[in-house]
Amino acid sequence: MPKKIRLGILGGGGDSLIGVLHRVASHINDNYQITGAVFNPDFKENMDFAKEIDVPTDRIYVDFDTFIEEEMKLPKEERIQVCSVLTPNFLHFPMAKKLLDNGFHVICEKPMTTTYDEAKILQDAHQKAGTVFAVTHTYTGYPMVRQMREMIKDGALGKIHKVDARYYQGWINEIIHDQEKRSTVWRLDPAKAGISSCIGDIGVHAFNLIEYTTGLQIKSILCDFNYLYEDNKMDVDGTTLIRMSEHVKGVIRASQVATGEENGLAIAIYGEKGSFRWEQERPNFLYKMSDTEPTQVYKPGHAYNSKLSLDGTKLPAGHPEGIFDSMANIYLGVARAIRGEDYNDGEFPTIVDGVRGLNFIESTVASHKSGNTWIDLD
Repeated sequence: MPKKIRLGILGGGGDSLIGVLHRVASHINDNYQITGAVFNPDFKENMDFAKEIDVPTDRIYVDFDTFIEEEMKLPKEERIQVCSVLTPNFLHFPMAKKLLDNGFHVICEKPMTTTYDEAKILQDAHQKAGTVFAVTHTYTGYPMVRQMREMIKDGALGKIHKVDARYYQGWINEIIHDQEKRSTVWRLDPAKAGISSCIGDIGVHAFNLIEYTTGLQIKSILCDFNYLYEDNKMDVDGTTLIRMSEHVKGVIRASQVATGEENGLAIAIYGEKGSFRWEQERPNFLYKMSDTEPTQVYKPGHAYNSKLSLDGTKLPAGHPEGIFDSMANIYLGVARAIRGEDYNDGEFPTIVDGVRGLNFIESTVASHKSGNTWIDLD
């Protein structure tokens, strides 16, 4: 198999933050070559953008259906192997479903779909296809998040008691307080974003990070939303109590109106022998705390770290690594899976994580609408 995996991109054109994040991440470990794309629904803008980033235009397609039709005409050894779906949420399901049905590997932005039912249909399609499917919960790629996961798996905290995860942003403040603006943003439109804005966009990252690091599943939730305005149909703030078992409980706090906050994802996990604390805005520091010993600080690139953490570290100790490296680690794991190589099951979130995320999102909405009652996850 050639070194470079043939990658297709759907969406992510222009000044899209998520677009540049995925493109750079795919290049970091020299595993992928962008071979074809539909960056933008406007074909002229699509072609102009391809030229701007120096992607050959012979496989820049007018739309997604044409992308599938033309790629399937090519011999398998020339055809695009994996596609990254970077479009607004409502397009994730139809695109991913058709990609799976035609035998492509898929890397999909979160939330994986806009409904739990769609997520389960996609899971069935994936099982039939037998291809690789990754959901880009980016923060699982950070070396210190992976270090935390491996240490918890090895019993560093003992029995877990409590989990506290938060994701605070303030970006929607400039939109939500203007009635005209909030009616034109796709993230506040249920037809395009799904039934949740805040929890669907960022709260689900906190949910995923809890299950990824602890190895435990959240079994039931109780949620309270804030919409701020009567005409706003989408949550912009939410607090969710979680139960992982009878004696393991916690909270997920998420907000898009936390004034002054930038990208404040953080997690604290408390166990009988100690606790961990990690913050996305200071990703190179993992704090291990205890009642009986001084606080320990773990940092990337040192030999004391786990194999999974070191595998995701590209620079010597003391050199900061960030969001591009984190996403690149997910792409690296997907490349190994596509090539049939051995890989750690913590290298990239799978379709199972995507389904769990939609189950969580819909359950938070149901909990709030039922008067803040406890809802069991499947």
